[in-house]
Amino acid sequence: MASSPFLCCHVCPSDISRKTSNFFRKSSFSSFSGNGACTSNQKPQFRTTPFVRAMPSDSKAGRKQLEIVYDPDERINRLADEVDKNTGLSRLNLFSPCKINVFLRITSKREDGYHDLASLFHAISLGDRIKFSLSPSKTKDRLSTNVSGIPLDDRNLIIKALNLYRKKTGSDNFFWIHLDKRVPTGAGLGGGSSNAATALWAANQFSGGLATEKELQEWSSEIGSDVPFFFSHGAAYCTGRGEVVQDIPPPIPLDIPMVLIKPQQACPTAEVYKHLRLDQTSKVDPLNLLEKISGNGISQDVCINDLEPPAFEVLPSLRKLKQRILAAGRGQYDAVFMSGSGSTIVGIGSPDPPQFVYDDDEYQEVFLSGTHNYESPGPRSNKAYFLTRTKGQWYTEPASTISSCDSPADLASTIQ
Repeated sequence: MASSPFLCCHVCPSDISRKTSNFFRKSSFSSFSGNGACTSNQKPQFRTTPFVRAMPSDSKAGRKQLEIVYDPDERINRLADEVDKNTGLSRLNLFSPCKINVFLRITSKREDGYHDLASLFHAISLGDRIKFSLSPSKTKDRLSTNVSGIPLDDRNLIIKALNLYRKKTGSDNFFWIHLDKRVPTGAGLGGGSSNAATALWAANQFSGGLATEKELQEWSSEIGSDVPFFFSHGAAYCTGRGEVVQDIPPPIPLDIPMVLIKPQQACPTAEVYKHLRLDQTSKVDPLNLLEKISGNGISQDVCINDLEPPAFEVLPSLRKLKQRILAAGRGQYDAVFMSGSGSTIVGIGSPDPPQFVYDDDEYQEVFLSGTHNYESPGPRSNKAYFLTRTKGQWYTEPASTISSCDSPADLASTIQ
């Protein structure tokens, strides 16, 4: 059988999501200004891999060898370079914090089936990181993430937010997005809502500010009731379904430590509300709670959550967890309460969980703030504190939560 004069090797991965994640791992992000925007006076550097590589001749076989390698990263990087030529802002790396409800009163049921609430929302320093890059595509966003089980299509609130922004403004920008997920899902911490708000803010930055933040906040209520809060300055008294947001001065010192403890089981919000009985909710005026917190700080009697009893019916083990934290942490915490519709239990006053969480086998799989126990690789801090943001800027990740394994480019985009 006649041999071919050349031996060719064609390598082409079939999984497009791997191309996207490789792009984010191997591309280097340029420096960022204090408001999270990428400065364009510095050219990003990309790794270049040759497409054709000559190999030594095979003298025994009497033939020459030539290896042809297809590198998808190279193609993506070249496309990104083409985008860079046509725009001043092509990449953005943003911090997407979560929130806790310091108190949550359910005041009535509405005719539309929703419930009216009154709650003190506060952003905290535990959050996700989201990298946005302009895509040369004019038809589709591409989302990748570091954890399994998160939808990457328009079921994800990030994609919903980008679709909403294009609908409202007529923008034709599409994006590559990588979500570095650190906030557990189904936790009552608003991680998905925060991601949606961050995506709206990012899309507006890429489009040169076609909308005001007030407009973004109003539009965001179409995505979810918690989303508008993240356009506040970090502390807000929220009413209606949660979408009526009143910015307030931070009523709590920002340096008060806390611990978040979330079991593996989630509390489906719809199920919790199904078990809610308004005649059994607290009757305390939420404005009195706000006034008391502003004057005297956090205490157990003001951290009321009307969704705790129904959540404990849905997930009885959650009641047990709260009771054990209260019993084991006497004097350690100023207050212990559930955030949102669960299933996170918050302890205010100490960053340390009670010892039984480490000792008992049934709690080996819980999420703990302050430790690396999520699916993202590498050590990281994840300590939780109250957080605010400066007007006109997005949330900045506190330096205390950034680990030594973070790259200089990441640090440039998160530290003012």
